[in-house]
Amino acid sequence: MDLQTGRVPVNGLQIYYEVRGRRVPQAFPLVVLHGAYMSIPSMGAIIPRLAETHRVYALELQGHGRTTDIDRPITYPNLADDVATFLDAVDLEKADVFGYSMGAVAGLQLAIRHPEKVNKLVFASGAYDLDGWQPAFRAFIPQMNVDMFLEMPFAEEYRRLAPNPEGFPELARKLIQLEKEPMAWEEGVRALKTPVLIISGDSDAATLEHSVAMFRLLGGGVMGDMGKPLPASRLAILPATSHTAVITQVDLLLGFIEPFLRGETPKGFFE
Repeated sequence: MDLQTGRVPVNGLQIYYEVRGRRVPQAFPLVVLHGAYMSIPSMGAIIPRLAETHRVYALELQGHGRTTDIDRPITYPNLADDVATFLDAVDLEKADVFGYSMGAVAGLQLAIRHPEKVNKLVFASGAYDLDGWQPAFRAFIPQMNVDMFLEMPFAEEYRRLAPNPEGFPELARKLIQLEKEPMAWEEGVRALKTPVLIISGDSDAATLEHSVAMFRLLGGGVMGDMGKPLPASRLAILPATSHTAVITQVDLLLGFIEPFLRGETPKGFFE
């Protein structure tokens, strides 16, 4: 599979990105946004598999992977604005977006702040409100400190990929602060016209109730088979799946993502 790599200047950053897959007629390109502490390689097999049927643009967000960091906090609005500027820089007028974890929330902010840029959003393992995180996770946030992340596997990957191999402690500090940033975007979600596929593990960092609430804000949760089209947004729950296990279940993810992006729905008895 052909692989193109590049760097573009975006809001003071040098954003690293990779392009895979062929251009698909009458289909939007697909932008992939990774989770916190991650990079394109640590997203695993999902990116090359998506590239079998899509033109995929995977980028590394501020301070992650091969993208530089700057003297600026990492916030979801900042990340969203970076992605919007990136799309302009690589001449993409509009794209589908698949975001996981931090990338999902950044993708949601992209759809809220720059709706003209997003055709459809795949929102995997995210939340739209701080209260949507599991109580155990919310209780853990005040205990987070840089030292607890220094020996984790993604710290080693950071040192291998980053333009500044010594910059991981500062990235961890910014990401800990990101967990404390205000998130209360119900009205923004309710106003979205962008179709959203919500994907969550049944033991994810966000509660099941939160994922269902988001689905309802987007018009979901109604009864089908009543002669009306199903809502444009969708909800998928992966069984026996924690937050970090969501991205590893590539076949399941593709089974949800591909029909959503193609606009296909299962046929019932009355169709």
